[in-house]
Amino acid sequence: MSTDTNSLHDAALHFHEYPRPGKLEIVATKPLANTRDLSLAYSPGVAIPCEAIAADPQAAYKYTAKGNLVAVISNGTAVLGLGNIGALASKPVMEGKAVLFKKFAGIDSIDIEVNEQDPKRFIEIVAPLEPSFGGVNLEDIKAPECFEIEEALRERMNIPVFHDDQHGTAIIVAAAVINAMKLVGKDIAKVKIATSGAGAAAIACMNMLVAVGAKRENIWIADSKGLVTKKRDNSVDRWRGAFAQDTDKTELSEVMAGADIYVGLSKAGALKPEMMKDMAANPLILALSNPIPEIMPELAREARPDAMICTGRSDYPNQVNNVLCFPFLFRGALDCGATVINEEMKAAAAHAIARLAHEPGLEASAHGVPAIFGPEYLIPNPFDQRLILRIAPAVAKAAMESGVAQRPIADFAAYRDSLNRFVFRSGMVMKPMLERAQGEGKRIAFADGEDERVLRATQVMLEDGIGRSILIGRPSVIEQRIERFGLTLKAGRDFDVINPEDDPRYRDYVALFHEITGRKGVTPDTAKTIVRTNTTVIGALAVRRGEADALICGLQGRFIKHARDIQSVIGLAPYSSQLSALSMLIMNRGVFFLADTYVNIDPSAEEIVAITLQARDHLKRFNIEARAALLSYSNFGSRDGATSEKMREVFERLQEVAPDLVVDGEMQGDLAVNAELRERYVPNSVLKGEANLLIFPNLESANLSMTLLKELNNALPVGPILMGTKQPAHILAPSVTSRGVVNMAAIAATEALDVANA
Repeated sequence: MSTDTNSLHDAALHFHEYPRPGKLEIVATKPLANTRDLSLAYSPGVAIPCEAIAADPQAAYKYTAKGNLVAVISNGTAVLGLGNIGALASKPVMEGKAVLFKKFAGIDSIDIEVNEQDPKRFIEIVAPLEPSFGGVNLEDIKAPECFEIEEALRERMNIPVFHDDQHGTAIIVAAAVINAMKLVGKDIAKVKIATSGAGAAAIACMNMLVAVGAKRENIWIADSKGLVTKKRDNSVDRWRGAFAQDTDKTELSEVMAGADIYVGLSKAGALKPEMMKDMAANPLILALSNPIPEIMPELAREARPDAMICTGRSDYPNQVNNVLCFPFLFRGALDCGATVINEEMKAAAAHAIARLAHEPGLEASAHGVPAIFGPEYLIPNPFDQRLILRIAPAVAKAAMESGVAQRPIADFAAYRDSLNRFVFRSGMVMKPMLERAQGEGKRIAFADGEDERVLRATQVMLEDGIGRSILIGRPSVIEQRIERFGLTLKAGRDFDVINPEDDPRYRDYVALFHEITGRKGVTPDTAKTIVRTNTTVIGALAVRRGEADALICGLQGRFIKHARDIQSVIGLAPYSSQLSALSMLIMNRGVFFLADTYVNIDPSAEEIVAITLQARDHLKRFNIEARAALLSYSNFGSRDGATSEKMREVFERLQEVAPDLVVDGEMQGDLAVNAELRERYVPNSVLKGEANLLIFPNLESANLSMTLLKELNNALPVGPILMGTKQPAHILAPSVTSRGVVNMAAIAATEALDVANA
């Protein structure tokens, strides 16, 4: 095949073929490393859960994957915009849907392509699959057969059955309509809706709009034969017939005058500019045909500058994308054991999506559009990480209130907290830090106070009560960016500012800085320049003067330069002779801490002992007991050399100064994480299981290992955590996200609490 990566055609084929065909694999959740594992996973141990399920079918949700397993099923009769291309050709789409379930909501999926186009026979094939799955996602089945299939399966199966082409689109459309009408002050019960397209998605959209307040008598639908009216009895099925109007008009263009909303689920070019001319003021245009909508946004805006516009495309604002909904809808339904996805649950999802658009975005919106509620931000970005936190609980609650939840959720606060594992991979690890920092009011100085990530982190810190930000930056720039990003922050009320260009404390800062560095070659004039231009120094001085409890810096400039500035101003802790850095990597396998990954090129044995003990203390803040491995190219004396001898000395000293620390070494990396291998060398080691704190002999090995592990395992890094400072200070990686800034602020706040309580 061609290697032209600029070709979407070739790139898509290459993506699906390499490094192995398809987009899915099966991964075991239990070990199968020895005879005992085998006896538990299969015969004879497997008989025990079988008996438990036979006695109580609900036990299947406890002992099998059923409760988190969704079948993605299609017969390939309406695949994307490709039409009836058959079950086999639909498989890439179904695999893709399964990937989205996993990526966005942690739901396992199996794609099932059924080579059967007769709806009755299709129903008979799918219905008996109920014991295998916690839910069924129907996909790409043409209308009107999809209505019949879904209705029959919902009646016969006691698990959620959801045709996403219908209801996923409908829920997001409803959210957009709710917000658009709120934005322009229109009553949804009175608006006129004109719709081109009368397939599965269009009918579901209209039913959903009725569920959130629209009136059937105000809805006009057109299909390929024209308006759906009562005079077309011989060409209108019962699903479209529910919206048939009693009129002599025959074309959609005849009823567009005064329409407040246009919903297009038909074909490219179906909405002509002239049809928009007589629509009501501030019309909402949902042109959702893909890849080319019923009218291109530029053309629609030219015809009606006051229009609000949504499409199904990712390259325009207000994308109606089903991924906004279906993973999180199923998450909530599965978690409460819903037997069906009913209208109440779908309406709850629509309202939850609508409400989220009113909240400032955690990250910048796509297309250069600020994540601020308005005409170009009626619905959240599909990658807004908070969708699951809003939709899943709303759906579960609606299921419980409507009486379809078999396993009601008793504690919604705990449930929402558990969902953080899908939002931020750091969520569960950071929980102890976040909880301890909340409400303590620790003041965190940010050297990069004008940066968007810091501003968004400040919003989160305010809302979650993690601490109070002190932003170092120009007040006018900070204010302008807050407005641009749609944040609700106000200087003085929600955060404080240190203005490098004009702060009343400037002379005091200069005097203190010169007092600290005057005998290190810094003249008074140089001190003035540094305090005016170096925001890390300014933040460090604020911490030293007691005006801030911690410093966060590093988004610009070199790590080691920030470290030197921090050490020169804040100084070292009484027990420390040097700074060091601890990095956390969150991987599918678990959480691992590595040290020293940034500072000391070739630390001595004594310094490594100090680094290990500092790291142990930091792990305690995470409520994690350190299990340390001292790494080398040697296994317990198998090879001599400078670094292996150094790590042996570290082990001996740690046994003397910290006899309660779980530590062993020197050892190679595989022994650190593989207990079975390690026991061949040292059967009686105090280090059991895999190590979670990896101590390296030098900076080269530590940094190389960290960066390789991060990339090879798609690991989420937290840190680096700077250790050894007299007061908390941390240097961010330039690639950090706003959530990463929040995490480091929480770490700094808990350190500040420990300093205050020391």
